[in-house]
Amino acid sequence: MPSFSAKTDTEQRRVAFVLFENAKMLDITGPLQVFADANEILGREAYVTVLASLYGGPVETDTGVLLNTRRLAGVGLDDMDTLMVSGGNGVHPAARDPRLIGAIRLASRKCGRIASTCTGAFLLGAADLLDCRRAVTHWNACEDLARAYPDCQVEPDPIFIEDRGVWTSAGVTAGIDLALAMVEADHGRDTALELARHLLVYVKRPGGQSQFSEALQQQTRTATGRFDALHFWMKDNLTADLRVEQLAVRCAMSPRNFARIYAEETGQTPARAVEQMRVEAARQALEDPDQSIKDVATRCGFGSDERMRRSFTRLLGVSPQAYRKNFAMAL
Repeated sequence: MPSFSAKTDTEQRRVAFVLFENAKMLDITGPLQVFADANEILGREAYVTVLASLYGGPVETDTGVLLNTRRLAGVGLDDMDTLMVSGGNGVHPAARDPRLIGAIRLASRKCGRIASTCTGAFLLGAADLLDCRRAVTHWNACEDLARAYPDCQVEPDPIFIEDRGVWTSAGVTAGIDLALAMVEADHGRDTALELARHLLVYVKRPGGQSQFSEALQQQTRTATGRFDALHFWMKDNLTADLRVEQLAVRCAMSPRNFARIYAEETGQTPARAVEQMRVEAARQALEDPDQSIKDVATRCGFGSDERMRRSFTRLLGVSPQAYRKNFAMAL
């Protein structure tokens, strides 16, 4: 694979999206919209996007919508262009098609930047493009990817990873984050931030940020719904005394019995659930530049900005200051 080359502001970059039967629609259209809107922000056709497949012609996505494609071998790519492989339910049959894998491998030798969205990483792995590289995919498929391609270092936490010209992203909407990062690499941070605002994305997330938003939302409810009412109360009372003893009183249980059953139902301790709720509330509050970090820590129940910093570092891998600086959007 040739190294990715810089272009001048007047040159175009081609981005070829590789499709297959039953590819996930959003894996394609999310990044596709980013590059289309980047052209609008930049006031010129900086990106030329192409939908490609093994043979060309209409390809049916997981939504039932047909997308017209060009033959992958006929798409002219050079060392300043990008090959982006989509994911979806059809990825495993596609990864077993030697003709498609061969076409991806051949195209990868021509372009300077290769990427996958979500489970599209399995196609890159089948084409030997993940060997001795770090990669990520949807959190639910990371173990499968690691088993299938043991020469790849699979990291389940980041929302996207770039390793020597090969970009991989986590589930679905992370493909938008990946595309935004590519625009930033090509045209600078100011353009990427303006583009994120244009797309109504709350934050422009760098790849090192954990795949935390969906996980936190899922962890606020149990499978049985037994603690739903408690969770709603906790989120509305983050500055209250949320120790096990007090939560047990609200549930009319002994502290020991409450802690045991809560862990069985949710897979985590009450203390960890409280910490996650406070971090999520603080994360959202930090997106408002008018709120000081100290005030956010107080309002979200941490008691001090140092305690909030430790929780952010433990759960998100970043400090509150770094989150605000690198993730929050200026309104």
